[in-house]
Amino acid sequence: MAHICAQNPLHGFRRFLRLMLAVSLSCAAGLACASAAPPEADVFPPWQQGENNDALDRGLEFTVPQVDVLADFHGNLSSPKLVLFVGGNYFFATAPLVAQFEKDNPEYRGRIFWETIPPGLLVKQMKAGGTITVGNMTWTVKPDAYFAGLAKVKDLIADGTLSGPAVPYVTNQLTIMVRRDNPQHVTSLKDLARPELRLAMPNPEFEGVSRQIKASLVKAGGDALAKAVYEDKVRAGSTELTHIHHRQTALFLMQDRADAGVVWKSEALFQEQIGHPLAHVDIPDNENTTAIYAGALVNGAAHPQAARKWLAFIHSPAAFQIFERYGFGKYEPALSSTVQ
Repeated sequence: MAHICAQNPLHGFRRFLRLMLAVSLSCAAGLACASAAPPEADVFPPWQQGENNDALDRGLEFTVPQVDVLADFHGNLSSPKLVLFVGGNYFFATAPLVAQFEKDNPEYRGRIFWETIPPGLLVKQMKAGGTITVGNMTWTVKPDAYFAGLAKVKDLIADGTLSGPAVPYVTNQLTIMVRRDNPQHVTSLKDLARPELRLAMPNPEFEGVSRQIKASLVKAGGDALAKAVYEDKVRAGSTELTHIHHRQTALFLMQDRADAGVVWKSEALFQEQIGHPLAHVDIPDNENTTAIYAGALVNGAAHPQAARKWLAFIHSPAAFQIFERYGFGKYEPALSSTVQ
């Protein structure tokens, strides 16, 4: 004969309380983990949740991080009134800059297109008649104004690609980007020669910043340090050269594919400001290199008046207030003879 035991209701209630406590603790642990690192989708570009696009009608929005994304191409190509080719190391500042410019000049609202790939690649695109292919898409767009380092802008004025004068507007310095809490204990440029330290470094073939980085490496440790970082470790596989460091260096660090990389300080500050698990190690002034950013009108520009308005805006106090958020310095003419 089967016996059915009556269950004490207090026992069941106690089990219920224990279960709810376990669930609560699990949820709390999950929330703690979520706050410790950004969601996986946030690790991948474009990083600014659509803010770097001034298009008024976006139609179907289809962006799949890590799969379908054009992070360095901004705005609507249909009928722009101003096209800007901007060296990519301040892609994050272009959103508030465009917003301020359009506020001051509402006739351009939603009618600006800009690219932020490395300046050397922008020049190659210009020499290809403005045509570029990304993935399976090819398009042609010709810039009205071009922005890069002052020396590069002057060279392009000299060869007739740009029309002078060059317009300098801000300065920037280098830093070493690392993961949050600096687990590899990087303290200086000399540490970059350590064989076990994995580096993400800009490729000299595409990225002008590599010239300033090499200059700083020489200041810190002579030609031997520059050779160790850019030759010996490249051959050994512990330095990975990027095509587009302002996207790849941060991403490689967050993916644990690299331990450190030299970038512009503004790039490191932006990554920290948006909550990515990254940090930076300052480089002392006697080893650092200061760059001057400049722009100029492109010869044969379709919208020369709009380009001149942007060039006037980019070195205005209103523009500098935006740049200053990311650690850029104010351009002073006396700097021109002393910087790289």
